[in-house]
Amino acid sequence: MASLKSIKKRITTVKNSRQITKAMKMVAAAKLRRAQENVTAARPYARKLGSVLRKLATSGGESGHPLVQRENPGKALLVVITSDRGLCGSFNANISKTAERFILEKSADYDELSVMTIGRKGNEYLRHRTKIWKNYTNILSNLNYQTAALIAQEIIEGFLAGEYGEVHLLYNSFKSVMSQDITLVRLLPIAPPEGQEEEFRPEAIYEPAKEELLSELFPKHIEVQIFHALLESIAAEHGARMTAMDSATKNASVMIDKLTLQYNRARQAAITKELLEIISGAESIKG
Repeated sequence: MASLKSIKKRITTVKNSRQITKAMKMVAAAKLRRAQENVTAARPYARKLGSVLRKLATSGGESGHPLVQRENPGKALLVVITSDRGLCGSFNANISKTAERFILEKSADYDELSVMTIGRKGNEYLRHRTKIWKNYTNILSNLNYQTAALIAQEIIEGFLAGEYGEVHLLYNSFKSVMSQDITLVRLLPIAPPEGQEEEFRPEAIYEPAKEELLSELFPKHIEVQIFHALLESIAAEHGARMTAMDSATKNASVMIDKLTLQYNRARQAAITKELLEIISGAESIKG
């Protein structure tokens, strides 16, 4: 049986850990509130902009914009969004394993499949399993639209240069504090809407010209979609960390109760042993 001193030391250590996990849960809850507000505000705009532009891209049977064409169908790019920090349960492991599975399953479909990681955890997992073309770290803690726009411009430039013919985006979308949805979308080329045929399509007058309008809006659409995905991932990360730290705090409390019971039993055994020694000593003196 462990000594009283070692058990007491373990209890103190677990109590300190519980204080840390409880504080981290509170911090994650505060950050989640702000992140959830950002996601709620960004979702309607991102979805509607994507829907409108996909319809514009194919209206009138025209699809000649470069971002709608596959210049190099033999090459593809997978953009994987994870977090920079751990202690958020299976948040990073799930998305990283999904990316690995996508690479294994789709490698036969392409001559070359490149990977871009956003977040340190995804890079650490995938760099030992595939070649990382580009990695971005330390941008999620202070995310702004300009950063997302720069990433989008780099992706667009590579697509227009023919470095890859398809771009897929993989990230965790925020569903609730308890759960996140792994989301895989094709970012480029911009595809027409599926199963949304309208009975009435009014004639549209473009001002300025349609080509000029689309040349401005299509890159903006990619920027918005990446920014939206980053916001979703950040909110999902805080939700996962809040859940993980809450579970860790509860587990620490259970462990403290078990160790306290073990400590009391050990202490009682030590007292009983001392009493028996005293009684035995007294009996020997009488004898």
